[in-house]
Parts: sequence; structure tokens; C-alpha cells
Amino acid sequence: NTYNKNLISTLIICIIFSVVGLNFDFIVLNLVGFILYSMFNVGLWIPEIEKDYIARNPRGLNPVQLNDIFFSIHAVFATLITVTQCYFYEKGDQQVSRTAKSIMSFYALIIAISLVLVYLQKIVWLDFLYYCSYIKLTITLIKYIPQAVMNYKRKSTIGWSIGNIFLDFTGGLLSILQMIINAYNYNDWASVFGDPTKFGLGLLSVIFDILFFLQHYVFYSPKSSKLYDLTGCT
Repeated sequence: NTYNKNLISTLIICIIFSVVGLNFDFIVLNLVGFILYSMFNVGLWIPEIEKDYIARNPRGLNPVQLNDIFFSIHAVFATLITVTQCYFYEKGDQQVSRTAKSIMSFYALIIAISLVLVYLQKIVWLDFLYYCSYIKLTITLIKYIPQAVMNYKRKSTIGWSIGNIFLDFTGGLLSILQMIINAYNYNDWASVFGDPTKFGLGLLSVIFDILFFLQHYVFYSPKSSKLYDLTGCT
């Protein structure tokens, strides 16, 4: 799903040679979020850190599956491709907002303080990784807002792929379903909360995707826009 989702976005950008409909705050927050999520997923497969997790959850399974690791790492590289396109294609007067820069600076401060606490042995690496995952969760909560607001101000979703949203919606539902099935099969419902970020990501994605569906098909149907005939994008 992640591969197809980013491929669709990349192809649309390549066809119209423009990123005007894509919010830069969304892209930057997305990149930072997936980097942190990759750190969390890979980290829980490091033997020492996994032992710490099992010690805290003696009856639980490692909540991070191999597909989680592949998803997050792939998402980082796929987002980097989009970032590169933002440099070379028509972008109008778009730039990363001061608000987004301030948010990222705040996150950087939290991460720096957490690393110091690890160095001072006040917390362990597992705690640090959880902090990274919580930051990712907050990024997911806020990253969709700039794009939704931009769609509202433009009264259009042209230049932005609804295909991404279909795949994101499907991925979110399947991610939640995977956690529920694993918890049921192993009678380990605590594992759902052992990786609250994964559950939260799925839930938030589904909620915001429903909003984007409404914007694209109900509020700002692309067929009502003059740009529709020029781009042929849906």
C-alpha cells in the first residue's frame, strides 16, 4: 500500500510538473514522523531493547512485525522522493511555514533531552524509543491539518492525489485489524497498547481520510474545477 500510495503521488506530480497542490508542512512533518517511527520499529528488534520490552510485558509479544519495519523505512525513502520533487517542480510561493519549523524545533529539543537522559542512565533506550513514537503520533495528529486547510482555502484538491487517501484508508483499517487478530490469537490484548503508536496511526489515518474523501468528492469535486480539464487528475 505504501509503495502504491507514494507511486501515485509521484506520477501525478511528474505529469503536471507541479507541487502547487501539495502542502510543504505536510511533507516535512511526514518525513520527520516516519524517520522517528522507523527508529522505534527497528529499535524494538534490537535484542537488548526487546529484552527490556519483554521484561515490562512478560506475557506479551513484540508488537513490531517485519512488515512494520518495511513500511516505515520505505515511507522515509518514498517521502524523500517527494521532497526532491518539491525542489525541482513548480511550487509557486510555497515554503515550510514558521509554525511547522517551530514544531520541529520543539520535537528536536525533546529528542535531545531524552538522549541526555539515556546518557545519564535516567531512562533506558526503550523509553527513548517510546518518546520517539509518541512524537510520531502527535505528528500524525497534526500533519493532515495543513493539507485539509489548504484544500479548504483553494476550494480544490487538484494537484493532490485521492489515490493516496484510498490506500492510506485501506492501510489504516488493515493495520488495526492486524493488531486485533494478533491480540485475539495470542490472547495478548496488552500488545495493542504495547505499540500505541501503530494503533493510533491507523485510527487517526482513517478519521482524516474520511475528511479528505468528503473534500474531494463532496465539497470540492475536481470535475467542477477548470484545472480538471488541464490535468486530467482525479
